[in-house]
Amino acid sequence: MAIFLNKDSKVIVQGMTGATGMKHTKLMLADGTNIVGGVNPRKAGTSVDIDGNDIPVFGTVAEAIEKTGANVSVLFVPPAFAKAAVVEAIDAEIPLAVVITEGIAVHDTAAFYAYAVSQGNKTRIVGPNCPGLITPGQSNAGIIPGDITKPGRIGLVSKSGTLTYQMMYELRDIGFSSAVGIGGDPIIGTTHIDALAAFEADPDTDLIVMIGEIGGDAEERAAAFIKENVTKPVVGYVAGFTAPEGKTMGHAGAIVSGSSGTAAAKKEALEAAGVKVGKTPTETAKLAREILAG
Repeated sequence: MAIFLNKDSKVIVQGMTGATGMKHTKLMLADGTNIVGGVNPRKAGTSVDIDGNDIPVFGTVAEAIEKTGANVSVLFVPPAFAKAAVVEAIDAEIPLAVVITEGIAVHDTAAFYAYAVSQGNKTRIVGPNCPGLITPGQSNAGIIPGDITKPGRIGLVSKSGTLTYQMMYELRDIGFSSAVGIGGDPIIGTTHIDALAAFEADPDTDLIVMIGEIGGDAEERAAAFIKENVTKPVVGYVAGFTAPEGKTMGHAGAIVSGSSGTAAAKKEALEAAGVKVGKTPTETAKLAREILAG
């Protein structure tokens, strides 16, 4: 069992033939991902040999789905063209679109997210500005290193890419059912709450690690959801305890206004919901170990 992505997922890559797309397609293939095609209108009808895998290139997402049965798209498309690429994926009704691209205008993200909702939410969007998601030993859709952990019983949802990797490495001996990097932009598709609900329903996840960061109120809303709906133990970490007020830090969504959005406020909300919160990633991993050890 896994959330959103498993060994049966058929993955296409929008932007596969670009330098970044090619690099990460190669890495995803090495992790066992079933990549069935790429999409590039200018190179439709050709194919690309990647480590002995002959990957066809299609002109559209709809054609790729028709020819291969693809149900996941990973997007490595430059920011200026990302909105059109996501809209194309939504129009083709692909069930999962993983938007890796950083630097997409917030207005564009708002537009394609609203469009997905208007079309009946048939396409789950992960991202943008995210590392994607991985189900270790089964499939990897994005840029998460596949060799830093193993399959296990922990579910991970994180705003931060690098902290995703660190947590997976810290708990590599226990392993993960799935890890989802949701991205740190002000507007994103899949949220902490969406991932928490999926992990709660997943019989192969015993504990959930949730990584947040300063800015916005996503963690406070997640805390309220956990209190009402999550029975599994949740361990949390909030990045940004030392961040100065009013300054955007790293991610576009990580800006604090007054006491709203501070790491301390988020920690307090999570702890009130019964979540154990570590002061550092290492301390968070230690808390997870203690809970799993019983």
